Amino acid sequence: MNTKYSDLINQTYYFPQTEFKLNKDNLQFHNIDLMKLVEQYGTPLKFTYLPQISENINKAKSWFRKSMEKNKYDAKYYYCYCTKSSHFEYIMNEAFKNNIHIETSSAFDVNIVENLLENGKINKSTYVICNGFKRDEYITNIARLINSGHKNTIPIIDNYEELDLLQAEIKGKFKIGIRIAAEEEPKFEFYTSRLGIGYKNIVAFYKKQIQENDRLELKMLHFFINTGINDTSYYWNELVKCIKVYIALKKECPTLDGLNIGGGFPIKNSLAFEYDYQYMIDEIINQIKIACDEAEVDVPNIFTEFGSFTVGESGGAIYQILYQKQQNDREKWNMIDSSFITTLPDTWAINKRFIMLAVNRWNDTYERVLLGGLTCDSDDYYNSEQNMNAIYLPKYNKEKPLYIGFFNTGAYQETIGGYGGLHHCLIPQPKHILIDRDENGILATEVFSEQQTSDDVLKILGYTKKV
Repeated sequence: MNTKYSDLINQTYYFPQTEFKLNKDNLQFHNIDLMKLVEQYGTPLKFTYLPQISENINKAKSWFRKSMEKNKYDAKYYYCYCTKSSHFEYIMNEAFKNNIHIETSSAFDVNIVENLLENGKINKSTYVICNGFKRDEYITNIARLINSGHKNTIPIIDNYEELDLLQAEIKGKFKIGIRIAAEEEPKFEFYTSRLGIGYKNIVAFYKKQIQENDRLELKMLHFFINTGINDTSYYWNELVKCIKVYIALKKECPTLDGLNIGGGFPIKNSLAFEYDYQYMIDEIINQIKIACDEAEVDVPNIFTEFGSFTVGESGGAIYQILYQKQQNDREKWNMIDSSFITTLPDTWAINKRFIMLAVNRWNDTYERVLLGGLTCDSDDYYNSEQNMNAIYLPKYNKEKPLYIGFFNTGAYQETIGGYGGLHHCLIPQPKHILIDRDENGILATEVFSEQQTSDDVLKILGYTKKV
């Protein structure tokens, strides 16, 4: 009988895969021996594999280049990094090795942009696309950036009042974009995005407030779908509506030459994941080209804002199974040495699933289990994989420690979880390491942050030691 954990994975998925393979009965991720990491750094452990960031950026650039050549699309492509996915400096340093651009969401993002400029990570030719609902500090920071000479800063107008707020603080002429308030999928609790200006109002808004204003240069129409770029009738329908608005606006506004198709690519969330990135890009470029040619307007430069796609597949977390609790005839709870709520908050908040695999003991027999975190919250659990309503792991044996890994966790988890702050039930933030390769492919690791101590937490809470 095929009763080993390795048998289960092999008969359920195509395995090994590009990033996953076995060394005896231990899992390797991008040829990184994960058990060596455990032996060196312990658990719970977060890690970031930096080369994956550059790899994904350059894949996307290549896909768009091929598609534009195939469709004879006479315009440029600009890859922007969506900073809210992960603001860490080590992420920015790796991403901006690849001649890309940046999208911001709030006031402090602009401070990061200024730091990147000061340290030579980006330059005056880098586009800074300023999204989001803007009020005092964000407006002031955008104005400071433009007034300092960064003319490729493009604030994306989210509501009618923002134009006046920006003009009050920016000196001279500046570039702007307009965000379309896309209609959400029918399953959403609301019909239209809270961000942007409605499809039917954009041309009228341009004519009334922008067309005759010699201080404003409209350069971009911004289109964002909350659920991302997917091969669904909903996505294609919204894209067609967006293209129609672009064409109508372009006929009124000669300076308009950019279409931002914000809304990210999906990333691998299961070993059964399938997505044809090249096909999707070909279809998007082809539809824009056909519509513009028929309308006799120039095709726009294409901007994308990829966040999760940029950083998601670089991240991972490793936990040890501390103990197994048999709660009834059917349910076995494997308790991890951390908390899902605090370290992978999307599993709790939006029921997100990541790739989850045993790190060791692949040649042992397996069992069905539930995974529980350390907090005293009933929602601190993980109970299924992306394509199976169950979790299977090598059988618990207190004499043989078991380690499990969650992969492609690099987007949003640290910021949503409150990096460096307080966590539910005061479960400490895990140690985090960075993994890189030199020009010869030699692996190097370094500790980015140590696990939180009780002193760290008590200091945040306001407790002071008696002198």
